[in-house]
Amino acid sequence: MVEKKYEDRGIVLDFLPQGHPSDPRPIHLREPIAQILGDTFFTLLEVVPLKGVTLTPHERVFIGKGERAKVERIKRRVGYEDLTAAAKAELPSVVESLIAESPERFIEFFNRAAPLTTRFHQLELIPGIGKKLMWAVLEERKKRPFADFDDLEKRVKGLTHPKSLIAKRMEMELQGADKYRIFVRPPSRRASGAGEAP
Repeated sequence: MVEKKYEDRGIVLDFLPQGHPSDPRPIHLREPIAQILGDTFFTLLEVVPLKGVTLTPHERVFIGKGERAKVERIKRRVGYEDLTAAAKAELPSVVESLIAESPERFIEFFNRAAPLTTRFHQLELIPGIGKKLMWAVLEERKKRPFADFDDLEKRVKGLTHPKSLIAKRMEMELQGADKYRIFVRPPSRRASGAGEAP
């Protein structure tokens, strides 16, 4: 079975009715764009809305294959550095809302995380988790898997607000702050990411 690599839906971070400010073309030649975060692989994308459509931050839009109600096409994949200041400001709350929507997907990380090297464990990639907390998580999950974030917090003393820690890690990955990727799809190897199937 071929692994699906494209996003079906995205959440709007910023809508630019007059195009991106860095677009060198005159304003009347620019097309409106929206910067969005895909909700499956957490891919940052720019999309062009259908004529006359206005998109609002935090709105979820269908961008998959088939007929789209609001999006004409996906323009390109972008990096964190390509986001507008407004999009960067919206990103943390959008990431937190995605974690709140699918907590099971993220608690699974705590149940399955494995060593990366003989000295370094995947759990240590989460901000705030050092060796002591890592061992506490590993000991507890041997007894039984964590059911949800509340269960994790109750059973691992000292591990507070795990949802926020996951959100911080996702933001770091979106910013390209670390070579390891746990949650976010790696950036495209192509220079601009343009034309790549998102």
